[in-house]
Amino acid sequence: MSSTRPSTWIEAPCSAPSAEHEAAARARQAVLTKPAGSLGVLETLAITLASLQATDRPRATKAPIILFAGDHGVTAQNISAYPAAVTVEMLKNFASGGAAVSVLTRELGVSLTVVDAGTLASVSLPGVVTDKPRRGTRDFTVEPAMTAEERDAALAAGKRAVEAAGPADLVLFGEMGIGNTTAAAAIAAALLGKPPGEIAGAGTGLDKAGIAHKVQVIEAGLARHGLAGLAGEADPARVLATVGGLEIAALAGAIVAAAQRGTPVLVDGFIVSVAALLATRLNPSCKPWLIFSHRSAEQGHAIVLDALGARPILDLNLRLGEGSGAATALAVVRLACALHNGMATFEEAAVSGRADP
Repeated sequence: MSSTRPSTWIEAPCSAPSAEHEAAARARQAVLTKPAGSLGVLETLAITLASLQATDRPRATKAPIILFAGDHGVTAQNISAYPAAVTVEMLKNFASGGAAVSVLTRELGVSLTVVDAGTLASVSLPGVVTDKPRRGTRDFTVEPAMTAEERDAALAAGKRAVEAAGPADLVLFGEMGIGNTTAAAAIAAALLGKPPGEIAGAGTGLDKAGIAHKVQVIEAGLARHGLAGLAGEADPARVLATVGGLEIAALAGAIVAAAQRGTPVLVDGFIVSVAALLATRLNPSCKPWLIFSHRSAEQGHAIVLDALGARPILDLNLRLGEGSGAATALAVVRLACALHNGMATFEEAAVSGRADP
């Protein structure tokens, strides 16, 4: 298959964060009624958002969640504890409000958009946006998961979803797809030049034997397509088309598109972080726009986070996906903004500042 890069829109540069607003936010944090640095990550979150939003008062009120779903041909190799049919069944659960992320969006008062980016569903489902080039990927142990054209279409589906969501303070992305931890682990192993055994984890709940089999499947797929041991030399567009997933492609396209629009991205767990790794390889200028929500219990997530130089907000042993970790972290981001905007300064409160010797 072709290793040509995707459509040129994906390479359009993202704006740089505002150094002026970062400096102003840092200066404000220094005069709030607290010891300097005492709110830790809550301070840096507010400063980061102020620089990305180019404002003196960062906010996280309008924060839509967009969930992309896709099916994976590699499930034919028995790499999941659940059958492929669960992907479409969960789409219905998302749409009817019964899934974990559905509950979280209601509690947070944010919107949830569910996009069928490549499931096996043969018809459009109520409450689900259908935007897919094909029904599921091919088995990457036999042939490339998708063509270059299908990859580009899935990347563009992510862009369309971001555009449809409209202006936002920041955006959250989730995913669903039986087999997608296998595809994500294959992508990460190829891009980082790591052995699949260091990346692949339990996914939906595999035991040790199941994980060992999953590793063997990934190794076979990478070897078949000449993607083993390439590290920085791996072409991200080719890797995505060869061993990736349609929902992972949509996520990568959505991440780049959000950054190009000047919208910060609150990155979810392992799958979305792998999509973020892809996005930064396709368009390095999007990297400053990424805020990492949590460290997943999935084995390879720490390696992907380290490769991205990321410091996640939470570590709660989560591995559900769906955007659930990002949604949980949104509450912390909102508190960080409230503290930054609402606390009094020493002068305003008539409180004595630090007495330096």
